[in-house]
Amino acid sequence: MPSPSPARPRVLYVTDLAYQARGRRYCDEDIGLTSRLREDFDLALCHPLDAVGLMDAFGLMDAFDAVVVRNSGPVLGYQTEYDAFRERATEAGTRVYNQLSGRADMAGKQYLLDLGAAGFPVIPTVDRIEDLDRLPRTDRYVVKPKLGADSIGLQIVPADRLPALADGSVLVQPCVDFSYEVSFYFVDHDFQYALYAPDTGRRWRLETYEPTAADLEFAQRFVDWNTIDHGIQRVDACRAPDGGLLLVELEDLNPYLSLEALDETRRDAFVAALKASLHRFVGA
Repeated sequence: MPSPSPARPRVLYVTDLAYQARGRRYCDEDIGLTSRLREDFDLALCHPLDAVGLMDAFGLMDAFDAVVVRNSGPVLGYQTEYDAFRERATEAGTRVYNQLSGRADMAGKQYLLDLGAAGFPVIPTVDRIEDLDRLPRTDRYVVKPKLGADSIGLQIVPADRLPALADGSVLVQPCVDFSYEVSFYFVDHDFQYALYAPDTGRRWRLETYEPTAADLEFAQRFVDWNTIDHGIQRVDACRAPDGGLLLVELEDLNPYLSLEALDETRRDAFVAALKASLHRFVGA
């Protein structure tokens, strides 16, 4: 008799298919992506609010080889449950993808201050009014919570409003007159594709971007700085008036991938890279 085929890796895929994102359809991306991952993995989908309860009730920490956190929405709406998930997963040694060791958006936005202080090309950022002189002078400033996500809580304000806002819990940045925003997408530490928004007023109207060697060197620095070996990262940047790139955000928790903006060849290549990464991860 033929030998039985080896068991396929089992993945718990955490997503919120009902989350309403401005200018994006998270549910379409995850429906499409899970349909491709099922070619290699046995999948179960789970809402982020149910993850810990299911783990405790049915022993899912042992039933699955990995938990993949994808388009689960900003954790601000369920911070207590997310903290409990991280605690349970860490205690049990569960493989979570992205790895929970990230030190960028996964841990808040303090990293923008830290990277700027270390000399990385980041949009000038401070968190206290007494440090305002470190920023270029401008008529308008961007103020956003250190624990913000998806533009929640973001304000654009004149300078005279900053004393009441810059108390250490928010970041303050100058309104940069940039040419466009561009995002670089990585699986593990490997570059996959880049997309940009040529119209600055339509952030999520994305087109394929062909990065230069200097662009890739810029993005790679941030991915290599981060402490994630297994996972998907998105480096968001803007093209500054002097022609250089400045980091806007390093998304290392559940970055939206904008797969709908890719042609079939690039989309297939990304899926293949993701599958290979997950196979390596569950076999580690």
